[in-house]
Amino acid sequence: MDKKIELDAIDRRILHALQADGRMTYDAIAAQVNLSSSAVLRRVRRLEESGVIAAYVALLNPERVGLGLTAYINVRLEKHTESHKRNPMDLFRAAVQTWPEVVECSALTGEMDYLLRVLVEDMGHYARFITETLLKHPSVQDCKTSFVLDRLKNTTALPV
Repeated sequence: MDKKIELDAIDRRILHALQADGRMTYDAIAAQVNLSSSAVLRRVRRLEESGVIAAYVALLNPERVGLGLTAYINVRLEKHTESHKRNPMDLFRAAVQTWPEVVECSALTGEMDYLLRVLVEDMGHYARFITETLLKHPSVQDCKTSFVLDRLKNTTALPV
């Protein structure tokens, strides 16, 4: 597990500003947090080097690029037996990295092993993904899907 980085109030205000607008200039951030631009630059570099700021990205609107259906898929894998040459979890973890429809995959406690967030064009695309990709994977035993009807909250900002 990664080591927690201590953040002061100014670091938190800088992070809040950058999460709202990753293209914000150092001058604009400096005005918001009452520091000089050079002091903000030093703090941002420290936050980048320590891994607090992991990346800068452009966030796309899925609907605007033709990905209008979001599904959450609970996946249960077959249990590992001695006859397997590779662990089913290892096989699944490797395969999921290659599936472009899967934008998030989390290992879970409880009845199911993984939760996938999948973005697809429509129900036909979803059906093809399930039948031709997910259920054809040798490690997958079962899956259960829930579809997003409406997003009440959708943010990438962390509560810093």
